[in-house]
Amino acid sequence: MKKIGFIGMGNMAQAIASGWIGRKLLEGDQVYAYAPHQDKLKKNAARIGFIPCREPGEMVAACDVIIMACKPYQIEGVLKEIGDRLGGKALLSIAAGWNYRKYSPYLGDSTRFQYIMPNTPAMVGEGVMLFEETNSLEEEEHEEIMELFRALGRVEIIPDHLMGVAMAITGCGPAFVDLVIEALGDAGVKYGLPRAQVYALASQMILGSAKLQLDTGEHPGVLKDKVCSPAGTTIRGVDALEHKGVRAAFIDAVDAIMEF
Repeated sequence: MKKIGFIGMGNMAQAIASGWIGRKLLEGDQVYAYAPHQDKLKKNAARIGFIPCREPGEMVAACDVIIMACKPYQIEGVLKEIGDRLGGKALLSIAAGWNYRKYSPYLGDSTRFQYIMPNTPAMVGEGVMLFEETNSLEEEEHEEIMELFRALGRVEIIPDHLMGVAMAITGCGPAFVDLVIEALGDAGVKYGLPRAQVYALASQMILGSAKLQLDTGEHPGVLKDKVCSPAGTTIRGVDALEHKGVRAAFIDAVDAIMEF
């Protein structure tokens, strides 16, 4: 594998770098990073094992693959500073909204590009990595990069026009699930369960339910029906949720994101 450099070293970049180095997919001397807050960068470098750089140009010169991991509003300025040094290199972007079409005016013909949207569960190796279908990576290079990201979770290639809704579900969805965990936690506390314990119970229940659907491939409605015995407790809870419009609430949440 070639040398990979990060521009920006926030939580997601740290998760990606630590996942690759921790799983021995890359050695520490194959991973470089630049971030403006040098003290914090050096602490993260010591903890994770990558090589910190003082300037973005230094990092770009040392690496074959560059990952744009800074804030979206910073990208234009970064590209103005280093864009002419990206010739012959592969550029990956994990910054929301900066897709192939948006990058195209800033990149030369020899810069290969791929837009990728990870989500926060990548920090524990259970993320979803959305790869925009349109890219200019070489075929072997594309597969090699997808294999690296598979170490952090599930990789899916998404048509360009569907990236927005896919990101709404996988990128914003963890916050929706966290609300569910918190709400179930409050319900458990109401009836006497310790908060830490009920959070663990709810989180494990969601993890197990998700794995059951993924492993069996069964429709979620079928799995729901298997838990709902006639005149039983679960169907009463499902009925209460339906009366509160739980399905519509989740669809409305995605609609609100798509309208932003």
